[in-house]
Amino acid sequence: MNLRRPLIFLAILLALPGSVLGGVLPDDRGDVLYHRYEGGGVTIDGPSVLVRKKAGKSLSFVGNYYLDMVSSASIDVITTASPYTEERTQWSLGMDYLRGNTTMRMNYVSSVESDFDASTYAFSVSEDMFGDLTTLTLSYAYGEDIVGKSDDPTFRRENTRQHYGVGLTQILTRNLIATLNFETVTDEGFLNNPYRSVRYADPGSARGFSFEPELYPETRTSNALGLRARYFLPYRAAVEAEYRFYTDTWEIEGHTASLTYVHPWGPFTFEGKFRYHDQTGAAFFRDIFARSEATNFRGRDKELSPLTSYTFRGKVSYEFLDPNRGWGIFKRGSLNFSLDHLFVEYHEFRDLTSGPLGEEALYELKANVYQIFVSFWY
Repeated sequence: MNLRRPLIFLAILLALPGSVLGGVLPDDRGDVLYHRYEGGGVTIDGPSVLVRKKAGKSLSFVGNYYLDMVSSASIDVITTASPYTEERTQWSLGMDYLRGNTTMRMNYVSSVESDFDASTYAFSVSEDMFGDLTTLTLSYAYGEDIVGKSDDPTFRRENTRQHYGVGLTQILTRNLIATLNFETVTDEGFLNNPYRSVRYADPGSARGFSFEPELYPETRTSNALGLRARYFLPYRAAVEAEYRFYTDTWEIEGHTASLTYVHPWGPFTFEGKFRYHDQTGAAFFRDIFARSEATNFRGRDKELSPLTSYTFRGKVSYEFLDPNRGWGIFKRGSLNFSLDHLFVEYHEFRDLTSGPLGEEALYELKANVYQIFVSFWY
């Protein structure tokens, strides 16, 4: 299923910039994580293991293994198909190379499930300038997807994705740092879900409507501009604000804003975050079409609907190893737990199970995302 297709590509993009400031290799580190998503009839959980290791003063390598186990009876599934379970395995390898004020990064990600394979290659270069007060980062990523269908072994569709990014980080004062990012993503190929259907008005049906397969354009280009600023308070705490504007050729326009507060207290660090997102719908989205094949392109994916979402995050970290003493080969250790509560209001997507045609309630999604992980520095 391509439910998580954007997440696969996002994982490699998040790995590109590295630290906010360039010119420093990541520390040797190992993470063991368990994640769980619950909401909208969908449960996704599994482990992840990440290891970073330097090789001399100029090279650093990173490897990651990630497993998703999915059980889905979402609103899309229960209205047009049967609940399903599946498993996705993802692994990645990366390398950082530091030369003077320049840091180059390369990453490869492979994601495999029963009806979907994805491979992504990424490269970025960062340059520190003006006394290390300014960092410029250029990035590029290329992804290849192969989409299958569990009930049709002959079904095979392809999609390619390219990401171009530029970022500028500036130390403005001793307490304030800001980052400006711009990115363009282009998609070409099979972009819709082979299992998802749209509904259309059908007076001959007892329900008043019937279903037919969705049909998306074969190209999509998106642009996003983001600004993030972090201010360090006198008592070691920090406040971070972020805004992102998004637009694409499917006529979706989105605004995202977030505010984060980080507060250390002894061996503990507490973090609270609020995120707001609002978007318009795709030009070809309809909750119900007037007739069969009413338009050239048709989609009823709720994520293409006009929507507003709110996310509340709480996170706590505990440093359980004294950095001055360590424990064997380990210099530091931390235990981390986070909980995200997500609430989404869909302004045009309706819950078909809530009433007869014309009286269905607009769908709302509530979900929780849990993460617990332990980190060791060595």
